[in-house]
Amino acid sequence: MRRPALTPRLQPFTSTIFAEMTALATRTGAVNLGQGFPDTDGPASMLAEAQNAIASGINQYPPGPGRPELRQAIAEHRTRYGTHFDPDTEVLVTVGATEAIASALLGLAGPGDEVLLIEPYYDSYAACVALSGATRRVVPLAEDPETGRFAPDIDAMRAAITPNTRLILINTPHNPTGTVFTRSELTAIAELCVEHDLVAVTDEVYEDLIFDGLSHVPLGSLPGMAERTLTISSAGKMFNCTGWKIGWMCGPAELVAAAKAAKQFLTFVGGAPFQPAVAHALRHEGAWVADLRTQLQSKRDRLVEGLTEAGFGVRPSQGTYFVCADVRPLGFTDGFQLCRELPERIGVAAVPVQVFTDTPENWQHVVRFAFCKKDEVLDEAVARLHKLIPNPSS
Repeated sequence: MRRPALTPRLQPFTSTIFAEMTALATRTGAVNLGQGFPDTDGPASMLAEAQNAIASGINQYPPGPGRPELRQAIAEHRTRYGTHFDPDTEVLVTVGATEAIASALLGLAGPGDEVLLIEPYYDSYAACVALSGATRRVVPLAEDPETGRFAPDIDAMRAAITPNTRLILINTPHNPTGTVFTRSELTAIAELCVEHDLVAVTDEVYEDLIFDGLSHVPLGSLPGMAERTLTISSAGKMFNCTGWKIGWMCGPAELVAAAKAAKQFLTFVGGAPFQPAVAHALRHEGAWVADLRTQLQSKRDRLVEGLTEAGFGVRPSQGTYFVCADVRPLGFTDGFQLCRELPERIGVAAVPVQVFTDTPENWQHVVRFAFCKKDEVLDEAVARLHKLIPNPSS
């Protein structure tokens, strides 16, 4: 008897696109502005601490919740927002923020529950909801017609909440748009969570990469949210060590315990020698992070100017590694198709925002570029992108 063909529960659409863009960029020698990782290393003292940890024998399984010095450093780091966590029961070290998100969703949501996402969303969110057995409900960011800024649509969020809504996943600073939610926007979201008794999981990995004098406001610091929020961040974006995969979550003990119960059956533990190094960086490399923020703001401005001169409709980016641009002023209508063509056509790789959404038809004109690259790389990309400018004589 022939078995029926297997149908995958998860469709790795965005990871396939990233792999395709990377392969095209490598094969064609394209400048890769599609992937969000920096091309420089983190602070020297942090790297030295990791080397010392390896040399001194910190190479076996760390404790399940994470090494105590890192959990203590994370708790200390969060006090800058006026929030306080017990490092023994309210802090959990994870294999990057991605595992923290997966653990939270697997530990807190299940069949019959609904999880509210804001699109565009980081690709792992939808997969983690599917793995949990919960149902995904999606609300799009709204684009301000005057400024082009993408912002949470509070009325749409309110309308999407049902008696089955269990959890809301918030990402600010926001990937892929670069939007930073304001205090008033977050306050409105907090009020919805309190009113409907929702658990909030917040992805705040870009919390230190905010520009133009703006400040990060953790949702969990707002009234009524401390007891219902799991706050997630990581060292990857903060200290240019994305490959270390050291992340964490903070929150009330019962929510952290639920996530830890799922996490122990995912990776169990990770990155033993990197954990004391990240603890050191959290305590001693604040000035390095401030300098990184200044550099990234300059790189953002450099790329925005170049994209604007090349004819793109650039949207505001207030944080993260990314800036989004409208391709329609250049005569294109489908960012997905354009991103497929760019590496061979002019030697640049970018990512279509529609792959981060449930409604690609509403986002097909928007493309994401990463500016966390060396200035000479950005300049070369801009020079190549100028080749897309329509020739008025043609």
